[in-house]
Order: sequence, then structure tokens, then C-alpha cells
Amino acid sequence: MKTWRYLPLALLFAAACEQPADRGTEIAQSLDLYLPNNLEVTLWAESPMCYNPTNMDVDARGRIWVTEAVDYRNYNNDSATHLHHAAGDRVMILEDTDGDGKSDTSKVFVQDRDLLAPVGIAVIGNKIVVSCSPNLVVYTDENGDDRPDKKEIFLTGFGGLDHDHSLHAVYAGPDGNWYFNTGNAGPHVVKDKSGWTLRSGSIYTGGSPYNTENSGNMKSDDGKVWVGGLALRINPDGTGLKVMGHNFRNAYEVIPDSYGNLWQNDNDDQVVACRTTWLMEGGNAGYFSTDGTRFWQADQRPGQEVFTAHWHQDDPGVMPAGDRSGAGAPTGITVYESDALGKNYLGLLMSADAGRNVIFGYRPALSGSGFDLGKRENFISSIADDKEPYIWNDSARNAKKESWFRPSDVTVGTDGAIYIADWYDPVVGGHQMQDSTGYGRIYRIAPRNKKLTAPKIDLRTTEGQVEALKSPAINVRYQGFALLKSKGAASVQPVKALLNNSNPYIQARAVWLLSQLGPEGKAAAEEVLQHPDVQLRATAYRALRQTGGDVQYYAKKMANDTSAFVRREVAISLRDEPYDIKKPLLLELVKKFDGKDRWYLETLGSCFDGHESEIYPEIVKVFGEGKSASRWSPAMAALAWRLHPPEAVAQLAERAADTALPVNERTAALTALAFINTKPAAAAMVSLAKQNLPGVSETAAYWLSFRQGNDWFALADWNAAGINTAYQRKLAKMKGKKQFLLDEHQPLAERMQRVREMSADSVGGQLLIGMAEDNTLPAELRSVLAEKIFSNPDATIRMQAGKYFKQPGADRQYSIPGMLKLKADIKKGRTVFSTRCASCHKLDGAGSGIGPDLSGIGKKFDNAALFDAIVNPSAGIVFGYESWLVNTSDGASLFGFLVSENERSIVVKDIGGQKHVVDKKKVISRKKQEKSLMPDPVSNHLSEEDIADVVGYLINYSSRFSQHRP
Repeated sequence: MKTWRYLPLALLFAAACEQPADRGTEIAQSLDLYLPNNLEVTLWAESPMCYNPTNMDVDARGRIWVTEAVDYRNYNNDSATHLHHAAGDRVMILEDTDGDGKSDTSKVFVQDRDLLAPVGIAVIGNKIVVSCSPNLVVYTDENGDDRPDKKEIFLTGFGGLDHDHSLHAVYAGPDGNWYFNTGNAGPHVVKDKSGWTLRSGSIYTGGSPYNTENSGNMKSDDGKVWVGGLALRINPDGTGLKVMGHNFRNAYEVIPDSYGNLWQNDNDDQVVACRTTWLMEGGNAGYFSTDGTRFWQADQRPGQEVFTAHWHQDDPGVMPAGDRSGAGAPTGITVYESDALGKNYLGLLMSADAGRNVIFGYRPALSGSGFDLGKRENFISSIADDKEPYIWNDSARNAKKESWFRPSDVTVGTDGAIYIADWYDPVVGGHQMQDSTGYGRIYRIAPRNKKLTAPKIDLRTTEGQVEALKSPAINVRYQGFALLKSKGAASVQPVKALLNNSNPYIQARAVWLLSQLGPEGKAAAEEVLQHPDVQLRATAYRALRQTGGDVQYYAKKMANDTSAFVRREVAISLRDEPYDIKKPLLLELVKKFDGKDRWYLETLGSCFDGHESEIYPEIVKVFGEGKSASRWSPAMAALAWRLHPPEAVAQLAERAADTALPVNERTAALTALAFINTKPAAAAMVSLAKQNLPGVSETAAYWLSFRQGNDWFALADWNAAGINTAYQRKLAKMKGKKQFLLDEHQPLAERMQRVREMSADSVGGQLLIGMAEDNTLPAELRSVLAEKIFSNPDATIRMQAGKYFKQPGADRQYSIPGMLKLKADIKKGRTVFSTRCASCHKLDGAGSGIGPDLSGIGKKFDNAALFDAIVNPSAGIVFGYESWLVNTSDGASLFGFLVSENERSIVVKDIGGQKHVVDKKKVISRKKQEKSLMPDPVSNHLSEEDIADVVGYLINYSSRFSQHRP
């Protein structure tokens, strides 16, 4: 894949019928795609065969099934101008009947009002599983006529109606179970068919009119607190719902490979925060706080970069974040397990990114007890080189519409070809679509000069079932698995023969199936526990663990395996076993911890969940017997950090205070101390904050300020701690002025003067806005406030005031087409950014982190989209940056981001970065604001020339930024 080839793709495909005359938006007639030079890409299908394709799957006949999202965001789109299906969205079946490499037929399988922008489909035999929050719907085609004969709401209760952060596609795993995921638009309260109930929530609301209520710290029937987005497993009969991972933002898909490894990508509107990673069973992906009551912005520490803070990478209990892919909007993901493209592509992990106009390629390799994804490559893209300069006003480039390539999914056909669904739109995300025609395409990637054909699979015969099990298409494999399993011992020999297949993925599938084929098959699977290949040994252990036997037997057998990957699998299999039974084996696994492997450490931590105090003395005996805390080994220090039991308070404080230790080790001890929710821990932190310890006391003071708003709310005397004293002094002064102006017995002229004084102050302005919201501002003072408030130094106060008062110049119109014609002055744009934007936004570490980092914004948005974001900042508010106005009983008004909420307090982060902890008992009103905290150009005193200059600067900076970022 080191050599890449430019392929001009002419869209000469003749559609089966004409596009509707009233949808006459011009469609680009060519698209340049770039991919390895030994492969070729062709257009396989386009509208009107299907519209707005969101997800695909393949059946045993090699046909492509597609979910459409024509009715996506109807509340934002006018059905008179946008393609609309009044009868609901559809599932389409597309087929290449003559084998010429492109689809020639298209039919509707189902159109249903219950389908509103479905984003997942699985074809599992005669069951078509469609993911469309709040439901996982199963349509059954009992007579094979490609029309559903039965509809069942398989599961319900998922959040995310008409929302991207919702229920996603089902995949049948190599173990015979179904795997799927859902985003963080909760709450998710889902009961499986055995009556077991899952509950997962977070502080996140918004993104659609339906996602209005949510909360963290919800317990499921397993007694665990699962948070945000989830990776899930369920038996095909609807029982046995299990959480495989949690605390995602919006992992679009999670897919199992044939070894049983789970792979996912996750995204955010932050331009540095998208990532792709292997998913450890039970892993906490780290988007919210562990209980879901705080956004990552609330937990970001001083000096901590966005990516690290965003995924809580410095927190105990969180898995590694994987590859940092930067700006974008990750979508479909798959693993290529076929030989059809050549050995070089076997095992390629493909991650689609609609925001970046690309499908990334990875070659994962074992690293310790987890995976290293290796170097990220552009497997296929509409951009020749995403490190080349992006000329923001290049009309020729914009006419080609490269950025309209929006790969929403990638899947593998039964022929071994790769199929890509292209949503095709000028924008991605932001709760909108701008292409009113709903145009979409499907591409096909195959080897150059080699014809791939879909095999004819006869599922009535053992040979055909084995061929299905060997299929490159994941859900076709399941059909072979299920049919062979139903034959029991009779399938052992033909399946056992697959252990000698040259393709290791096929070998792995055989191991899973053998473990479920009775004693003879199980014995064959047990032999693989001694296989020289680490992944096959781990697969055998995983498979045998699920057969319902004594997990202790296999755990004892494999606890001393030479591979940390296998030992970690042993550890996770013991997680839910009774403590007294698993303790001896876990201690043996603890002894083999090298002090560095984060995957191994997090697995051990999850195994001791709820028993940290019991196991800690035993671990001290293993690693720290007779040693002071300052002399701990890396393994002991890491385990104390991860487990952080109350019994470790004194030792952690000792390490934090020891100036002979490196600062990073001391701050790690502080972090562990901060995660212990006891009064001794809070007292130790207060003591460390009061000492003159370079690099430590300041950090301890931060932890005290931070923990005041959440877990330590009732554990210390915060007035004595002196938190927020500067703000409190100013607030007290402004509240005095407020009381004066409300006193009708005072002279009117003096009351007006108090309004002028408060209007000139950021805190005073907040109080005045709060009064305007609550209608407590005396009528005789409104004209003075209206005159002066738009001179407030706080841009968000000026912007928010526009909701209540008419701003001078508010009627001014900005012309985006006109600005597109202006030539940007990059130097002036840098000045505009530094003076008008840097107080809220960062560029590669410089500036403020109040709003989203803009370092790579030009990789996700072109100049027209950036103009729109500046001119209409409230049209598409970035997730997590919705503004709130909170009024309290002691007279305070706080305007900013609601970054944390629990049963005792809320935390509001204002535009200055100040975090305000508010006792919920004092909150008299709280209201989400319709306007963004980002000021509109009138409030920010920007001309059209200023906007053109700053957009040019941002686009130019993004192209340079990408050249030295991963």
C-alpha cells in the first residue's frame, strides 16, 4: 500500500429510472478517488437505486441491502424542497444480476413509518435486523419473496430518535451471538427477553428535539453503572444482553473479527479527538466521567491537552484511546478477512470517516496485552493527499466537489470486493443535510485486472454451509455457523479440517464452532490452547469460556501462558466470578504485571472492582513488602494508582510529597488520591495544597477546587479552603449593586448609574441577563440597560443580550456568496483570530480551550461551511457546547456550559474558563439557551472582510497543521 494511484471515475452508470424532475440539483459528473495502484474502484450503484445510504449488509446471494435516511432531520429540512418519504424510510435490495461489476436491479424490501433515519442493517438468514432508535426491529421474510412477512420489535428503549448518536448496526459474531452498539443520546433503558434490564445514561442532552432528558449514575440489573454509548452483545433469541464496553460518545459501529476481537471508532466535534481502537471487554472508553455526571470539559486539568482530557486518558479505570485520527466524523468500520485482494490486505482494518472524505486503513499488531494499530493510511479518499495545501477559494476544486464524498459505511461482499456507501453531501453532522436530492452512491473496490464473482452458496448442503462459514461477508458466515452447529457432532470433521486452512481467520472461526459441537468438537478446541499462534490460543480460551463449563479449569491451565494477551483474557474471564474463588488466580496474574501495560492494568482493576480494600494488602505483600511508598516499584505504583483504595491514602500522600521522585510520579499519586472519596483523602489533599511543593501544591489546589463540585462536595469545609474567592468577592459587590437598583425608594438617577456600572462588568452583566430572563428588571431601567449592555467586555453577555434587547446593527446582513468572492488576507486573518477568537478557541495549543480547538477545522469544513458557522453560530451548536443560564437563590446568575451535574450540585463553566460550583438546593431556575455561546459577527464587531480573512487564515493554518500531526 505504499504506492498510490489517482483514478478519475466517470459516473457513466445508466440508472434504471430517471431522477425526479423536481429534484433537479446538479450532480457532479465525475469524482477523483485515490487508492492503492493494484486496486480499482468503480461505481456500483447510484440514486435513484437508493438515496442517502447510511448502512449496508450482504446476503448469501451477494446482494447489497441498504438502509436509507431520506427523512433524516425532518425538523430541520423542508419536505417541499428536500426529498421526503411520507410513508417512512426504506430498506433497499440492490443486485448485480449479470456479474459485470455494477448493480442493475433495485427493489424496496420494506418502507415503514417506524423507520426514521435508520443507521444499521444486518441480514441474518431470513431475518433482517434494522437499527432505528428507539427500536431494534427484526423483519422476517418467511417465504423468500423479498418482502417481510413478520415484524418484531426485538428490543426497545434506546435513546436517539432521529439522532446520529443512536442505535447502530448488528453483526453476528464468530461465537454465534449478536454484537451491536449505541451512541450517547440516552438514556438507554432496555429490557431483554429474559427480563434483565440495562440502564445507561449521562449528562448529555440535545442534538434533536427528542433528546431532552438524560442522567448519569444509573445502575443496571448487574449492579454496575454503565455510561453513555455502549457496545453490546445479545443471544439471537433476545436473552443474555451484556455490556462489552461503555462510555463512548458516538461509536458508529463496533465489529467483531473472527478471533472475537472488537473494533470501533468514536468521534467528537473537537478537531483533535476522533479515534479508532481495539475494544477490551468491559472497557471504559472515557468520554464522560465514570458515573456519567460530567462532560470531559469539566474534568480537563490545567495544561492537559484536549485529546488526553477528552478521553480521560490520565484517569484510572479508562482504557487506552487507540489511534488519534484528528478531525472528522468516523462512520462504518470493518476488518478485511479475505484473500481476494491479495495477501497484502488480509487483516486490514478499515475505518470510514465521512468528515475527512476517506477510509483509513490500519494493520493492527499485538502489543503487550492489547493492540498497536500501526501507521494509519488513507486506503481510499477523494483528496489526493490530505497533507497537501487546501486552497480555500479554489473554484475549480470546489466545482469538482471532492468534499462531497461522505463514506457512511464500508463492508465486504461475498465476492471479496469492498463496498462503500457514499452519503454524498456538502456537510456532515450538525443535524442537517444540504443536498436536497438525497443523492447517494455505492462504490466497489476490486483488484485491477482480476474479476471477482459472488460464489453460489447452497446452504442446504454441508459443503455449502462450510463455504458460507468461510465467506468474507460477516453475517453470511453466521448462516454457515448456525446450520453446521445444528448438526452437532456430524459437523466436527468438516469443521476440524478448517484448522489447516491457510487463512488464520478461517481457522479461528473453526475454533469457535468446534467448541459448540459436543465433546469431540470441544476436545479439538482444547488442543488449540497449545497452538503457537497467540491469537488462536486466545480464541480457543474465549470460545471454551463461553461453553458454560468451569472457567476456573481453563483459567488455571492458561494463567501462566507466555503471552500477556492470553493472560489478560484469563483475567477478564474471572471478573464476575466470586471474589474468594478468583483471588488466588488473580494474584498469580498480578505477579506477572510488568508495570507498564495499561490494558493489563485496567483489566486487573476491573477484576478487583468493589474489592480494592481487600486485595490491596495482598498486592503490597507482592510488590511493596518492607518498602516505603517512595521506593515502590513501577508495578506497585501503577496498581496503587489504578485501585486507589482508602487504605493507600497515607502512602499516596507520601509519594506526592517526596521531592526526590519525578514530578510525573508525584502527580500520579495526587491523581490516585483525588479518586478516593473519603474525608482523610480530602484532608491529605488540603495538606499538600498548603505546602510549598513545586509542581504538586498547585495541582493539589486544582484537585480541591475540582472535587468541590462533585465527589468531595460534602467532605470538606470549602469556605475555609478559599475556593473561587476572587469571583465571590466580585459577585458580592455586584449583588450589592443589584439590590440597590431594585430598591424603588432610591433615586432613579442613582439606580440607573448602578445599571451602567453593572453593564460594564462581566459578572454584573451576568446578573442583569439573569434579571431579564426572570422578568425582574424594573421597566424604568430597561432603556439604560439596552443602551449599555452591548458594550459589556464579555462577548457572550453581548450576544445573550440580543435575546432581550435590540442591538445596534442587529439588522445587518452578511452575504456568504459575497464573502466567497473575497480574497483572504492571511496576515489580517491571523490578527482577527488573535483579537476576536483566541479568547475562546485554540490553534495547536495556543489560545483558550473554552470552545472547540480549531487547529484542523479546515480538514472537516470548507470555506463556505466556515462562513456559515461564523455568520450563524447558533444554527449548529457543537455537542457539549450548549449554553445554559442558571439563577440562584443568593442572587447569582451564571451563563455558560453545564459541564457537571449530580444529585448535590451542578458546575457551570463560563466563557472565562471559570468553573462555578452551585448547590442544587440554591438553583431557582435553569434554562438551556437557544443561542450559542459563540457571539454572532455583529456582537463580535466583524465585517465581511474580517470574516473572509479569518476563514482564509483557518483554512491555511489547517493545511500546515496537518503536516506535523498524526
